[in-house]
Amino acid sequence: MEICEGPGWRLVVDPARAPFIALIGGDGWASELTAAELGALRLAAVRLTAQHRAMADVLMAEEAVAMEVELPIGEPEGGDTGSLWLGLEGDRHHWTLQLVLTPAPGFRGLEGGWSATASEAFSAALERLRPAEQGGGDEDW
Repeated sequence: MEICEGPGWRLVVDPARAPFIALIGGDGWASELTAAELGALRLAAVRLTAQHRAMADVLMAEEAVAMEVELPIGEPEGGDTGSLWLGLEGDRHHWTLQLVLTPAPGFRGLEGGWSATASEAFSAALERLRPAEQGGGDEDW
């Protein structure tokens, strides 16, 4: 089990708790995620923070930026997919993250977000996560 937390954010990963192997949270909210949802959240956060780092030096002090990514979750060949949307909004130094999980039929949805203080620490914790090397699949944590 891996537990990471700080002011305004929490990330717990426990592969033994399938199907909901992760718990994420922000100020006043928390939700469990499946391995596929956690993998999509990690990928989305890595993409957005890399894009922000790449453009932060060219933003002027008064400029703001908004970026988003949406990734499918589920099995496309079965037709039952959901999606995970993650947005990053802020300036060159401070930014927030917003999350929307749109479920496949029969699953739960989720909306949440992290403050500017929590977003950078939460996304760094996500980036440090690595799926277990045993099993070989991208969703094996």
